[in-house]
Amino acid sequence: MSAWARYLYSATLYTLSPLIGWRVWREQVPTYSRLQRLGFERESRLEGPLIWLHCASVGEVRAATPLIGALLNAYPQHFLLVTTMTATGAQQVQALTHLSPNLHHRFLPLDFPGSAKRFVRYWQPALAIMFETELWPNLLHACAAEHIPVAVVNGRLSARAFARYQRFPRLMAQTLGNVTWLAAKSAVDAERFKTLGMPAERTQVVGSLKFEVTPPDKVWEESERLRQRVFEPAGERPIWVAGSTRDGEETHVLAAHRALRNTFPEALLILVPRHPQRFDEVARICEQASFSVARRSKQQPVTADTAVYLGDTLGELGMFYAAGDVAFVGGSLVPLGGHNVVEPASLGRFTLCGPSLENFDDVAAPLIKAGALKPVADAEALGSALIDALHNLAATAQKGAQGQRVVAAERGALERTLEGLEKLISQAPKNK
Repeated sequence: MSAWARYLYSATLYTLSPLIGWRVWREQVPTYSRLQRLGFERESRLEGPLIWLHCASVGEVRAATPLIGALLNAYPQHFLLVTTMTATGAQQVQALTHLSPNLHHRFLPLDFPGSAKRFVRYWQPALAIMFETELWPNLLHACAAEHIPVAVVNGRLSARAFARYQRFPRLMAQTLGNVTWLAAKSAVDAERFKTLGMPAERTQVVGSLKFEVTPPDKVWEESERLRQRVFEPAGERPIWVAGSTRDGEETHVLAAHRALRNTFPEALLILVPRHPQRFDEVARICEQASFSVARRSKQQPVTADTAVYLGDTLGELGMFYAAGDVAFVGGSLVPLGGHNVVEPASLGRFTLCGPSLENFDDVAAPLIKAGALKPVADAEALGSALIDALHNLAATAQKGAQGQRVVAAERGALERTLEGLEKLISQAPKNK
């Protein structure tokens, strides 16, 4: 098949390079060289076989954490290189480096042909693993040129992404032609990938890795410490958590909180924005709405007058969910497709979300059916649902426990994914 579609794609990237460069400048960690974005390395390559796993950002890293741990355990002689696109994703990987000295992070190079080729030739992975929908044409082409097998795991295509990719049929067919094995999370996703050009014989439906999350034991200890040392000195009070909120969503969350406090004046909201660059902005939004705010990052005390506790830190969302009575998962009251509803469910928390769940509809469905997850239409409905949940905490706790049971019953995708990856790794050239 002619490569003209990929050449046209590359030309478009070069045209947009000023905009892309600005984005890269923003998504940076001071300890990393920006040259990584062009495939250049300052350090010597790690000596030994290497597996490369790419996750777009913090949400994907969280969802891939069980896979990261399993790969480190299954292949102790291999280094595991995890790449991300964003600074928050990088920080999430750094928080996992305690798992093994073999775990390393780099920023993904931009998908220019030269950058992709330099990156792949430098690292020479035995296997390249793309998480979910990370289909970069030049990077996958570079892997194929170096005879490196490529797996797409937890493969998903939302209706919106599917429609977007359908506009570029030749490019997607060329790109998917370089995928050795697709581990799709559902039959619907597998069919969408097939429509775009993924060969059916290289596709397997394995289920969603998002159900594989197992909260670490320390989450419970940390959440109990948070309640005892930060919250309870100001008195016992109902607590709800709004996690991974996005731009334009906090106003809805705060409106729901205001309605809740009309019934439960002592109610406390733990508000955790998705992106750290918005922490200060969200603090201002809360203050402008006349809510008294205590910020986690500044270790500000929670008093009886505190209405909002701003979780403006990284890596503590699980602890916040565990510390609350009810959870709300953001990215769903605005049309962004939602975020991971499994995380609070795995912690036994009854969970609310908005109507936008396209990115998590498959994992949300069994939780909704079990009554452990409840979508609401808007801020008013969110406030009403919170009032109902806090009026009967015993029933709410039972719904949360049912969510835990659903998560446990849906597991199995990790084992099936590892079986497929083992076949690819065993076939890799011995020098990789």
